[in-house]
Amino acid sequence: MNAFQFQGQTSFYSGKVRDVYTIDNKYLVMVASNRISAFDVILPKPIPFKGQVLNQIAAFMLKATEDICPNWLLDVPAPNVSIGRKCTPFRIEMVVRGNLVGHAWRTYQQSRILCGQSMPDGLKENDFFPSPIITPSTKAAEGHDEDISEEEILKQGLASPAEWEKLKMYTLQLFQRGKEIAAKQGLILADTKYEFGKIGDVIYLMDEIHTPDSSRYFIADGFEERQMKGEKQKQLSKEFVREWLMANDFMGKEGQVVPQMSDEWIQTISGRYIDLYEKLIGKKFEPLLLSEDETRERINSSIAFLAS
Repeated sequence: MNAFQFQGQTSFYSGKVRDVYTIDNKYLVMVASNRISAFDVILPKPIPFKGQVLNQIAAFMLKATEDICPNWLLDVPAPNVSIGRKCTPFRIEMVVRGNLVGHAWRTYQQSRILCGQSMPDGLKENDFFPSPIITPSTKAAEGHDEDISEEEILKQGLASPAEWEKLKMYTLQLFQRGKEIAAKQGLILADTKYEFGKIGDVIYLMDEIHTPDSSRYFIADGFEERQMKGEKQKQLSKEFVREWLMANDFMGKEGQVVPQMSDEWIQTISGRYIDLYEKLIGKKFEPLLLSEDETRERINSSIAFLAS
């Protein structure tokens, strides 16, 4: 359900965790809600300040990478709201991996090929790749995204050869910057994803970047020692929510019921998200609650300024 109606609004979309308003077919107003999803299911109760945490991390990271490539963001008028350019998206997610973890590790146990990329023999889970690899996926309109190779991207015309080269270049440069930002905070950016779009012939970085919802971070302190001992790595991501769900017999499969979330557990998740913010940004989180009216007023003022 759309909470707002703006002058010049041409469409509205409610995603799993964000509400997106299109203004004059030119701007997007992206409202990061406190909804939380896992295993493609929206969990029944919101997490206080989650929207503000993710929106402010994304804004910080977009600002920190704007010298690498243009991005969609124009203004952050409220703690959980971003306004930016409406781009025509590439139907590709640029997944980039510095470490053998998650989907890459699951694939590695069966095959050394992922998205047409060869992975070297002799690696253990969480080991660094010799150099980061790009393992793109299709951006599905509905259902799950699927792995795709460079050859298939070009064959299907999802990007021209020149566009694809630029997307790869931007992806690797952004990942390198993300790793440098993480290293300053005692973290390792293990993998992440980027989304790009176009306005005319110009390619823009879209959406959120380097957030715990779109990325996986390891704690750098003790990483090598844990690898040598074959111990589980310490992560900074929302993986702890998935682990709690799995421990309560829920993985989003048919017939499974989302476990009850106690008020105490909700506050724990909120605290973990705030901790994620402070570890990533290196600043104390300042919670800010605005009324719906004040949020609307700030958004309207920003839209009017951008349109003037």
